[in-house]
Amino acid sequence: MHQFKGLYIGGEWTPTDRTFDDFNPSNDQLWARVPEAGLSETRAAIQAAQQAQSDWAARPYSERAHYMLKVAEAFERNRDRIVKAIQAEGGGWFGKGMFETGYVPGVFRAAAASNYAAIGEVMPSDYGKLSMAIRQPMGVVTVISPWNFPLILTARGLAFPCAAGNTIVLKPSEETPYLGGLLFAEMFEEAGVPPGVLNVVTCSRDAVQTVGNELVEHPLVKGISFTGSTPVGRQIAARAGANLKKACVELGGKDSLIVLEDADLERATQAANFGSFMHQGQICMSVEKVLVHESIFDEFLDRFVARASKLRMGDTTDDPEAIIGPLINDRQAQRVREQIEDAIAKGARVVLGGGVKGRFVEPTIMTGVTPDMKLYQDETFGPVVPVIPFSTDEEAIAIANDTEYGLSSGVMTRDEERALRIARRLETGMCHVNCSSVNDEPHVPFGGAKASGQGNHGGRWSVETFTQTRWVTLERGGRHFPPMF
Repeated sequence: MHQFKGLYIGGEWTPTDRTFDDFNPSNDQLWARVPEAGLSETRAAIQAAQQAQSDWAARPYSERAHYMLKVAEAFERNRDRIVKAIQAEGGGWFGKGMFETGYVPGVFRAAAASNYAAIGEVMPSDYGKLSMAIRQPMGVVTVISPWNFPLILTARGLAFPCAAGNTIVLKPSEETPYLGGLLFAEMFEEAGVPPGVLNVVTCSRDAVQTVGNELVEHPLVKGISFTGSTPVGRQIAARAGANLKKACVELGGKDSLIVLEDADLERATQAANFGSFMHQGQICMSVEKVLVHESIFDEFLDRFVARASKLRMGDTTDDPEAIIGPLINDRQAQRVREQIEDAIAKGARVVLGGGVKGRFVEPTIMTGVTPDMKLYQDETFGPVVPVIPFSTDEEAIAIANDTEYGLSSGVMTRDEERALRIARRLETGMCHVNCSSVNDEPHVPFGGAKASGQGNHGGRWSVETFTQTRWVTLERGGRHFPPMF
């Protein structure tokens, strides 16, 4: 069992007299006891970030970039043990751990590179002024990160704002308090990042509302980065708006993969399989509807079922061959069970899987799913996907857009011009032609439409979100005041 030295505040490990339990979702074994933050510790973390911010922002851009590179190197040095934690604390399979640990150093390197980009522009002036729009760090930014890809989504939330000169207070999910929180404190400490630049507070579900509200509403907090569920994201965005603060919220999805009649079926079934079942479907941009042209529906379904049936389910901690691990908790497993049972009761048919054993849900493919079913409308966040036929491009677009969400999408076809016509009409923040809806790169604008969020993470878009635009001029003798003054 892991024991932690405390919360990470002002560059020091701060013990608490309260802890909460962190369980391995595969086997229910106690994996760690985690320090519990309350209101006072959260305020202390915000104050520490505020005290460190002016010095951090005043450092040369190249120095801040250098620290981001050092963090990337620290993650690489610790890769093996981090992968084991991804398997044990998060229920991810070995391949997911290798991908996530391989990706995160690139996020910090991209953040370092962003410091060498332009930070403003020179604009024309009627009065001969040197007129500049410049970007400066905001101050303290809070990052509230999720459990499903805790390394990537935490890194994405904090790396670019931090490189730009902001200081960070990080609160990870109570499901992955190490991977999404205290691990980052360890890496920043190992990299020698100055005290107070990153502060980490962890808390149980019982304390989430108290800690979370403070991270949004405290007057020293100038921006909020949140990745998580749409209901919670709505609350955070509303609170941020009421306090006139910037918030970047990346929320849920109900993403479609559209397979046209001329698609490469080998590529299409692989995209559907990966997009639907990677990390048990616990990805905001997972494929949650596969829409297939009626002329190839039967052949596609047969191939998809054959491919998905090879995915092995098991304890990702002990079974190196297991690809489908547990859902993160009992609540999520029950939610997925309810969607399966509701669909069956209303006439849907299970063509693969359908079994739920504790937190383990078999890779499940269903047909006959209609708009009155929970599986059609609600985000599933589990390894269950309906395959739905369509006859025209118009019908496919209508089905894909028939949801409150709008995060990602995919279109499979050999006709790229047709794919782009469809992509332009899909109400999603992202669309990928001849690939899965599950896509990300550190430097791209990652974000959704509709109920899938506001703002963009990644690259210069993240820098724009978490910096303040200022207009600064130098008078060069051309602007005269009226003579009566």
